[in-house]
Amino acid sequence: MIVTLENCPTLAWQKMDNLIPAIIQHADTGAVLMQGYMNLEALQQTIETGKATFFSRSKQRLWQKGESSKHYLLVQSVLSDCDQDSLLISCRPQGPTCHLGTNSCFPEEQCSQQNFLSYLEQVISQRSTEKPEDSYTAHLLSRGTARVAQKVGEEGVEVALAAATNQKQEFIGECADLFYHTLVLLKDQDVDLSQVMAILQQRHK
Repeated sequence: MIVTLENCPTLAWQKMDNLIPAIIQHADTGAVLMQGYMNLEALQQTIETGKATFFSRSKQRLWQKGESSKHYLLVQSVLSDCDQDSLLISCRPQGPTCHLGTNSCFPEEQCSQQNFLSYLEQVISQRSTEKPEDSYTAHLLSRGTARVAQKVGEEGVEVALAAATNQKQEFIGECADLFYHTLVLLKDQDVDLSQVMAILQQRHK
């Protein structure tokens, strides 16, 4: 269920000494970032402030992720599982989540193929904002919509030609080029990848 301030007390707090495990998931990529524990007060503060707050079992107090590093976890949604004894919290991290300086506390969660397009979308957005001189992405965006759209058209033709001539490796490479340039065009048009995914989901239904 969707967790709100009103139904927080109805969760199964009694199962684990008034603590519930909370899994933090990146709102854009779906990557698992960390896992912590919340008591009722921590969950209520999380919802009220919009920043993930946990109960530290070692320090025996509430702690807000980012309270010292400023790498807050900005909450997008809070869901409970079917037994109402664990939480899935969707967040947008404001820096590395792990205290070791990595994006995720799980070493195996580098950037799986399933969430790489969303990660790449974030990189393109960063290049658009920071405009580093050596960035192809920033240079392409600076040339305007017509040029970015032209690149998407060129890559689409190259994908079709590689498939028609049965050049498998060339086809795979051209598909990668097409996906990348399409993401750049989405950025140029101020459209999020999630909006495209939503259309695909609707059509699937």
